[in-house]
Amino acid sequence: MSTPRQRGPGRPRRVPVEEQRALVLRAARRAFADQGLQGATIEQIARGAGLTRQAVYEQFGDKTALFAQTVAELEELAFRTIAARGSGDADLGLRSWARKNYASMFDFVAAHPEALPVLQEAERAGIPALTRLRSRLAEVYTAASRERWATHGIESGRADTALVAMYFAMTEALVNLSWPGAAPDREAVIDLLTEFTVGGIARLYSHRPDVLARLR
Repeated sequence: MSTPRQRGPGRPRRVPVEEQRALVLRAARRAFADQGLQGATIEQIARGAGLTRQAVYEQFGDKTALFAQTVAELEELAFRTIAARGSGDADLGLRSWARKNYASMFDFVAAHPEALPVLQEAERAGIPALTRLRSRLAEVYTAASRERWATHGIESGRADTALVAMYFAMTEALVNLSWPGAAPDREAVIDLLTEFTVGGIARLYSHRPDVLARLR
């Protein structure tokens, strides 16, 4: 009785184009976040994606084009995620809403650790994606915060634009801060941001209303 012949390994599965793009973009995020635009290479990105350099070139052209696409996708991801949380929960009061949104920024960075470094690298490379993201989110947050300040009898006017800019700047600075020794509890940092913002503006309104008036 003859023994059935074993089949040799088949040809490698051809990865669909859209899957290739997703693999390359995922590897590109890591490479650009870790190495920067100048340090990252197509070879490194291809290896991280499990593809050939030729496949990367066919999908994206050169490294500059791949970087621009990576930045664009991260900008949109950040906007969709953060804007959705900032514009929701109409029933939340000012302090709860502010705290939720500080927490959302920390959550986003934890879920997408490459996003902020890549967007910051884009700014250094002359692509104002982070500046543009802040401006787009400011429109969403300004409208939402103005409604909540009004329930406290505070007409913030154009001060809201400055407050939203401060909100993002403080959160970006703290979310990846290198602390001496062990980092403090995340919830404590979020509470600090919340009380500093809400309590500070309420105090400003009661003690120095002229400051807000000059921004209206």
